[in-house]
Amino acid sequence: MKKLFVAFFSLLLLTGFAFPQNDLQPLAVIKINKNETITVKQVKARCEVLEKTNKVSLTVDQRKQVLEGLIEEKLTVQAATKAGISLPDSYVDQYFIQNICNALSMAAVVSEKELNEALKAQGYTLDQLLLEQVGMNSADYKAYIKTQLIAQNYVYSLKQAELAKIAPTDEEIRMAYESNKSSFVWNDMAKTFVILYPKGADADASRIRINELRNSLVDKKKTAEQITLEAEQGAFQASSIILPKTEQYAATVGLAYADYVNLFNQKEGFVSDIVDVGQFFEVIMIQKKYAAKMCAISDVWQPETTITVYDYIREILTQQKQNQYLSVAGNEVVQQLKTETNFERKKTGDALTKLLDWGNN
Repeated sequence: MKKLFVAFFSLLLLTGFAFPQNDLQPLAVIKINKNETITVKQVKARCEVLEKTNKVSLTVDQRKQVLEGLIEEKLTVQAATKAGISLPDSYVDQYFIQNICNALSMAAVVSEKELNEALKAQGYTLDQLLLEQVGMNSADYKAYIKTQLIAQNYVYSLKQAELAKIAPTDEEIRMAYESNKSSFVWNDMAKTFVILYPKGADADASRIRINELRNSLVDKKKTAEQITLEAEQGAFQASSIILPKTEQYAATVGLAYADYVNLFNQKEGFVSDIVDVGQFFEVIMIQKKYAAKMCAISDVWQPETTITVYDYIREILTQQKQNQYLSVAGNEVVQQLKTETNFERKKTGDALTKLLDWGNN
């Protein structure tokens, strides 16, 4: 198994199990910022998550690589802490929920509580969804995210100057466009204004309130901008969003595809009836429509933006080049940290092999 596999998939330990005495054996001690012991228990827990999520059975050699990944992670995080790099839990919570909403292709970013309520309407909880997908509950996944972000920030802090110089050439950008020209296509799209009103404890009262908002749009007594300002008070959500006419995006706004296509057939200014979407009531307004077309390299990549296809490709290539650089740089930083001063191996050779061979313990 490649080392990169360990770096990306070394996950947090699971709790709540009874472990035999061997599982408490120390395998390494990290001591950059404090003494932190890595035990068989921790390695086993991470291996269990890997085996569950990737549907593989790890060999002893692969378990040794998981141990190395865990050592490198803790070395980097301790070095980051010593350098004064940290992240508030509020930032991690925001990063967590935004990524979950994006992964579920939701029309808007909701709170963790609202997301849980929406999932419960479909027979799930957020913890169940995460356990199925990544083998962790939300608390463990947030801890994992925090660890990874701190490690990334540490490497970034050491390599800022080099990263700033990384950029694709004009030739690379134009070649990327020519190679992928058929991908730079607008589907039929519409700029929509979406109102989501949580049902809460009194669904009837919520329906009345969203109906008032809908009528104010229909009667032109309020603009979308005015309702957006009201939404900032926190009782409901409202925002403009560009929606392509695809089946995938129909699901993001809780509509059957036939109803979604019918929405696109309406004129600009059309306001939908109230739609029941699980834990929310929803109203959608068509603000502007855009016909499908193939984009030239100088065209804007998305409606309502100033970013051209050229800019978009440059950004993507820059990110790719920076990620490639950071992957190499991250490994270099870790190798520099792996000194006798910074950590100590407690088990090696046959003793380590025996402890990582669960069947023989």
